[in-house]
Amino acid sequence: MEPRDKILILKYFLSIFNGIFLVLGLMLMMFGMWLLIDRNNLFTVLCENHSVAYISYMLLGVGSIIVVISFLGFLGSFEEIRWLLILVSTVLQNDSRFKMLICKVRIMWNDRIDAVISNYGNKNLTGREHEWDILNAVQHTLECCGRHNSTDWKKNENKEHTNQVPCSCTKSNRKEWFCDLPLAPLESWVAGPRYHLGAG
Repeated sequence: MEPRDKILILKYFLSIFNGIFLVLGLMLMMFGMWLLIDRNNLFTVLCENHSVAYISYMLLGVGSIIVVISFLGFLGSFEEIRWLLILVSTVLQNDSRFKMLICKVRIMWNDRIDAVISNYGNKNLTGREHEWDILNAVQHTLECCGRHNSTDWKKNENKEHTNQVPCSCTKSNRKEWFCDLPLAPLESWVAGPRYHLGAG
């Protein structure tokens, strides 16, 4: 096979590859625009408006990035612009490195959140109260309890009773670390929230 034929095959392969991702990016952008503009869709009824807006902006952003990179790759392969192909491949390599770094950070933060939950309320570790305050603020704001759910707090041995959870997991305004509540109200609060602290 001649080098010219190999270049032609590579050119068509890159064009098809970039074309597929160009269509995918446009679909993400259109879905994000639909969520943002149409207020009578199913997602608006099921979720709060601010979460739908955040999701639509994220879809628009991700779709725009995919469209720009795919268009540059398509243009570089079709017009055989070498520097443009090098730019696109560099951007894709950096994107892969960034994703691997994010996965590493997620794993580290999951272990860190588990450690904070285990040490929460320990009277011997008063220097870590700022971490517990941050955890309380996050749980109260997101209306969540633990990294996965309230069972994460069973690992904590600093409670007086086994059915205690942090006061930030409840609707209580008490400034104590743990609240002792009856099981029925606790289940109604813990089962209700849709969010959790875990990164994955």
